[in-house]
Amino acid sequence: MKYSKGLLVAMAYAGISMVVSVGAAISTANAAQTDATVVVLTQTGCQFLESEGGTNHGYMPKNADDCKEINMLSGAVRLAKAKPLKLKPGKYIFRVTNKNVPYTLGFWLRSEGYSPFNPLHKLSKTSVSGGGLDLGTTRDYAVTLKAGESYEYSCPLNPTPDYKIVVTQ
Repeated sequence: MKYSKGLLVAMAYAGISMVVSVGAAISTANAAQTDATVVVLTQTGCQFLESEGGTNHGYMPKNADDCKEINMLSGAVRLAKAKPLKLKPGKYIFRVTNKNVPYTLGFWLRSEGYSPFNPLHKLSKTSVSGGGLDLGTTRDYAVTLKAGESYEYSCPLNPTPDYKIVVTQ
């Protein structure tokens, strides 16, 4: 059976798992009980605040289509100004909060170039995702990042640019 990309993303955020990555899992574990480093990310309309230097552009989308339009006009310029998140190899918990978006959001961190349609990527690359980020909700996403790898993260439900993560010793 063939599925559209949009359907697969929607299914992934609805909790229907069709993609399993080696070494990556969604977790709501308490960071105090692990040896993971916590990275805090705050979602506002069409963006992650920390990823854009703390600048809140004040976008007030009512739905994902609003963000698609906003990002067509400003996404490339904003992404060019965003500095990649530079991290060391190891265990991380990405703690993501929906600060003021009036609809449910998600989070997707993956190896750069990851494709859910490539069966080899499912076995050899990282992909961590989840939804359920209603207004004011915070969720944790656990992942192990490897040295020499590049990653990206975004929210397909609150369409944001694909922000970069570079992992170096």
